[in-house]
Amino acid sequence: MHSDIAMRRLEAIPTVSKTGKRINGLFRLLTCEDLWVRAYSKIATNKGSMTPGSDGETFDGISLEKIASLRSQVLEETYEPKPVRRVYIPKPNGKKRPLGIPSASDRLVQEVVRAVLDAIYEPVFSDQSHGFRAGHSCHTALSYIKDVWAGTKWFVEVDVVGYFDNIDHYVLMSLLEKKIDDKRFIRLINLFLKAGYLENWSYHGTYSGTPQGGIVSPVLANIYLHELDQFMENWMEARNTGNARRVHPVYDSNRNRMNRLRRKRAKLLAAPLPGYLTDATTYDDGLAGLEAEISRLQVANRNLKAMDPFDQTYRRYRYVRYADDFLIGVIGSRVDAEEVMDAVRTFIGTLKLEVSETKSAIRHASDGVIFLGYDVHTWTAKRNRVVNDSRGRSYTKRSPGDRITLNVPAEKALNFCKTKQYGDFSAMKPVHRPAMQQSSEVEIVLQYNAEFRGFSEYYALAGNVKSTLNRLEYVVFGSLLRTLANKLRRSTAAIVRQLRRPDGEMYATSQDISGKRRSVRIWRLRYLQEPNAAGPNLDRVNPVKFHLARNDIVHILYANECSNCGFAKLPVEIHHVRKLADHGGSPFMEFIKAARLRKRIPLCKPCHVDLHRGQLADYRNRAKEG
Repeated sequence: MHSDIAMRRLEAIPTVSKTGKRINGLFRLLTCEDLWVRAYSKIATNKGSMTPGSDGETFDGISLEKIASLRSQVLEETYEPKPVRRVYIPKPNGKKRPLGIPSASDRLVQEVVRAVLDAIYEPVFSDQSHGFRAGHSCHTALSYIKDVWAGTKWFVEVDVVGYFDNIDHYVLMSLLEKKIDDKRFIRLINLFLKAGYLENWSYHGTYSGTPQGGIVSPVLANIYLHELDQFMENWMEARNTGNARRVHPVYDSNRNRMNRLRRKRAKLLAAPLPGYLTDATTYDDGLAGLEAEISRLQVANRNLKAMDPFDQTYRRYRYVRYADDFLIGVIGSRVDAEEVMDAVRTFIGTLKLEVSETKSAIRHASDGVIFLGYDVHTWTAKRNRVVNDSRGRSYTKRSPGDRITLNVPAEKALNFCKTKQYGDFSAMKPVHRPAMQQSSEVEIVLQYNAEFRGFSEYYALAGNVKSTLNRLEYVVFGSLLRTLANKLRRSTAAIVRQLRRPDGEMYATSQDISGKRRSVRIWRLRYLQEPNAAGPNLDRVNPVKFHLARNDIVHILYANECSNCGFAKLPVEIHHVRKLADHGGSPFMEFIKAARLRKRIPLCKPCHVDLHRGQLADYRNRAKEG
């Protein structure tokens, strides 16, 4: 299929998918060279591009010829994915999560498949699905809860046991066939699921699950639980009742009586004063009695909810999901919460998944739950405020009740401080980090900035972020000062004087680079701003990133010009620099200006071979010059 036709076909898939029709001709799309080159350009900038799979290969040396060879294997159905290399990464609870690292070739094929699957499913995925989707994040899920879930009475937590490891392959294939009418394309996906994994050089077959770490795994996981999203949408549509809660009967009765008394007071005030003292006394007593009764009813209503929280004619269900973490909110009775929990438990069973009874629970909204690392609970302010209406009359307005608030759990800050070895968070005693003694001052500051800023920005939606993280900042900043002091053999007071800038508000470290003085500001909590939940830096962990734009990578692949010798007739291979050490002993900040070059460098085959032999003398000079 011609590239232009294939790309137009790919761009038309979302429109067809929205109609509910099954999509065919997907396997033929894989003939499109542009699709493969774009896939490479997307994953080339990832940190994992130089992480070897079970075969030890990386993306170093990729070329159009190698991409064409891999594409031919897929189209001829001779391609066989290699087992993923299994490693374990620590979880916050102290346990370890298995992570499967595919080979470089498998990552490229998976990225092509993922692009096609995204075109099919992204238009039909639920708005309440926030995991692994462009424009969605933990923050968009939490913002939705904060903005929409006011009035929630119950939270329903449902935990799925080992979700990624227990996805049933047969169920997944049948779900894919509901939208995809292309057996060869589905067979290709099934090859990845059955590839197995290597652990301690021993092969293990995979009969269920999708490996965490695979590029195609997140979209497959979303496709699997898309069924749950649809189930919950149907449940909410069928069982959400009433347009609004009815007014509380006692509150309504008191309000009506106050209105009658106010009208009576107005008539009494409008009448002429009587001419006799006894009549005047009666007049004053009657007015005082009216005022006292109105005040009593006002106080009574301030202690009541305006709307009836037990209105059986009004019920609402809320639902949000991030990957396999999902939360259900119920505006109704506990019986309603138990009903939806039983229904979800039964439905999850139809997907051949199991609910953890120990981790699943129904909690009152005021007690709250931990969702996506945040403490989510309802809150009602106790203070009232005086407001003026359009007629200039003042009245007391109560703060709304059962508002959703997001907080930083104290144990999260404690565990973060302990994991990073900043010191004792409870006692607020910072310590230095011996492991960083070999790093430069700039590297130390950048490392602390990345860690503390990433943690703070993730919790930027929390109402207590400043009050909770102020303590953490004290320990982090103290640890930074002690680490620098220990490295430079100076006192912390001397380090403070060195870092403080003339305005007294900013701290920064400086370093001479190419004859110019460069400064790196130490990030402080006062610089924190509430994030744009759908912005480009969703859930950012490390803000220090430099990479080629995707179009630049496509351009250098097609240009076929060696950046070292300038020869333009031989096909080029892309050299991926493994680490900063490849640049020799140059200062860290010197590479920022050359970052666009140092990551991926187009070289002809002879130059690439000479580089790996250590015989390409011109390479380092070009990298340093940027």
